[in-house]
Amino acid sequence: MGEDWLSKLHWAAEFESAQEVAAAIAQADDVDAADEERTALWRAVHARKPENVRLLLAAGADPALPMMSGWSPARLSLTTDHPLPTAEVLTREERAAVEERDRLVAALGGVPGGDGFSLACVAGVDAGTAVRLLEAELVEAPGDEAEEDVLGVTTVPGGCVLVQPDGYAAAMPGVLDRLSAGTVAYGMYANPKSGNQGSVHRDGETAEWDLHPGGGVAEEETAADVLLAHLYLDEPVAFCLAFAGLRPADFRAFTAPDLWLRLPERDDWDF
Repeated sequence: MGEDWLSKLHWAAEFESAQEVAAAIAQADDVDAADEERTALWRAVHARKPENVRLLLAAGADPALPMMSGWSPARLSLTTDHPLPTAEVLTREERAAVEERDRLVAALGGVPGGDGFSLACVAGVDAGTAVRLLEAELVEAPGDEAEEDVLGVTTVPGGCVLVQPDGYAAAMPGVLDRLSAGTVAYGMYANPKSGNQGSVHRDGETAEWDLHPGGGVAEEETAADVLLAHLYLDEPVAFCLAFAGLRPADFRAFTAPDLWLRLPERDDWDF
């Protein structure tokens, strides 16, 4: 019963209704048992499910248990609309991160929607520099038919955003490696078949790949990484922007880029 109901309780706390959580609690040996370094209460707080949180607290779950690089369930709740009573506090930087999340998500307004697009968020690089790094030529905005080697690029506070409305070119490793020389870039392809695929590029090299921006918190993350992944749960585009420290005022980078560029023919864009 133990391990089986442990996984069921954690799943229910994060993804299911209060009724499912109540049933799982009734079968659980320990409501504070950890799975992937966190308790069911932590998962309910992370998923912004206040009813599930209430049931777990009533069952004796401890909101102050230390976990996830210093983010107890109670401290994590301070970043949500349903904070739990606690003596723990957020730092000034953490409060600013919460405020920026709210601003950025509102500014994007759900744009871009759907899937099939790709993007690159590059820190400290403007649109003109991106064109130069890619050895690209400037072209007119594409018409109704997407071109596989044409990308839009826009300077935003903190860096630039490259986007291909229908295609994966903006997230090709070779493109991102070139753009990340001396800095950091985050790329994402909203794959219609397998979901959002992300990668991190630093100093001209691929540092991490097969990532899932907006998909939740992984084990053994740093405190800053836990906060970032928690704040941008289910907000993959905003996550990519925030990871690179970009702060666009609106969604124009995805609908009306500053410039359009055509990538030169190369053998090392993708691999």
